[in-house]
Amino acid sequence: MGGGLVSEFSGQRITVAGLGVSGISAARALAGLGARVTVVDGGDGERQRNAAAELERAHTGITVRLGDGATLPEGTDLVVTSPGWRPDSALFAAAGSAGVEVVGDVEIAWRLRGPDAPPWLAVTGTNGKTTTVQMLAAILTAAGLRTAAVGNIGTPIIDVVLSGEPYDVLAVELSSYQLHWAPSPRPHSAAVLNLAPDHLDWHGSMAGYAADKGRIYEGNTVACVYNAADPATEDLVREADVVEGCRAIGFTLGTPGPSQLGVVDGVLVDRAFVPQRHRQAQELAEVTDVTPAAPHNIANALAAAALARAYGVEPKAVRDGLRAFTPDAHRIAHVADVAGVSYVNDSKATNTHAAQASLAAYESIVWIAGGLAKGATFDDLVKTAAGRLRGAVLIGADRQLIADALARHAPDVPVVGLDRTDTEAMAAAVREATALARPGDTVLMAPACASMDMFTNYNERGEAFAAAVADLTD
Repeated sequence: MGGGLVSEFSGQRITVAGLGVSGISAARALAGLGARVTVVDGGDGERQRNAAAELERAHTGITVRLGDGATLPEGTDLVVTSPGWRPDSALFAAAGSAGVEVVGDVEIAWRLRGPDAPPWLAVTGTNGKTTTVQMLAAILTAAGLRTAAVGNIGTPIIDVVLSGEPYDVLAVELSSYQLHWAPSPRPHSAAVLNLAPDHLDWHGSMAGYAADKGRIYEGNTVACVYNAADPATEDLVREADVVEGCRAIGFTLGTPGPSQLGVVDGVLVDRAFVPQRHRQAQELAEVTDVTPAAPHNIANALAAAALARAYGVEPKAVRDGLRAFTPDAHRIAHVADVAGVSYVNDSKATNTHAAQASLAAYESIVWIAGGLAKGATFDDLVKTAAGRLRGAVLIGADRQLIADALARHAPDVPVVGLDRTDTEAMAAAVREATALARPGDTVLMAPACASMDMFTNYNERGEAFAAAVADLTD
């Protein structure tokens, strides 16, 4: 790292909010740059104590304060927040009163970039971010470029920026939380995949949520990629302040117009990055090259392809990258076929928008749903999916909200509600769903809710579903 990077933070008194993955990454990086770091966290459990002890042991410039996440340490010059901390937190109110800037880890990473830093191809949206970024990284790798999938996907972007690895380009997943606290990043190109109500308790309103998502387009130099089926994403492009010559590039599951990517006769085609886009289209890949070939995942592939093409990647690399890509577990993952019934785990469908995309991928469904609704309503979801539902099994704290929507909009669909939250509840749900299913059906676990009422996270919920399906064949 150059001397300029050190000078910006060396000697500063920086408060890091949160002792999670991004907080620990930020604390280590800033201490390494010569800052005096205090990490604050409202928790004081075993996990926090162990993490605090490890941090303080490894870095003499770090102090950790547990059990108080509200008081601003005296003399703080800058606050670096973790993504989950709400904007109305007492710590940030205190910082505002003291005239202290609050930023996130993504903002710090951008400020740490050197003159030869790799450009960012950035992705946000309510759903599909991680899959799209992984597809993009696979395509860039197939093109022979040195890249990494970073950001909200799990690899802290500060770590990558400071790693010294000579990357050509980065595939960056950004959440609305991260974008809220990152005023400076200017990606090469960026995509907003979709917009649906989510995290409104954090952002305060749908308008606030959309505005934070739209930050990803600020300063784009080559392409702002939007979803032609979601006009709100195109509106964000219109509102963005971009570099002169930056283009709006749409993606669609239908036949693309000029400056769009889309699908024609089972082929993903490009009418944006071709010499005669008003008259010509470039074949990129077959729909069957995308796994799984569900409609929402084809949309993810088109967005990834658009960003890769904006960076100059050749068509063959798009095809090869999509063929090489394997989705993560718990994302519309086929678990098994038992007695002619397919069992699919989409535990990652933690909101109604994601569940709707999952439900649209199958024709005859026994639906396992429920959990923590996070303020969501389910009428639109049920109305859209009603014709595909053979039955429903409902679990979790807010299952009655889904039951009520089913009663209003799909009254003929058999519904089983399980009033239990013990560790065997998922196994019971799978047994009930199996009893409702017939050969040719899909038992789909797409909860449309968060998992924390019954499970540590959506991964644990998905693993419980897969284990219960495995028990059917024992």
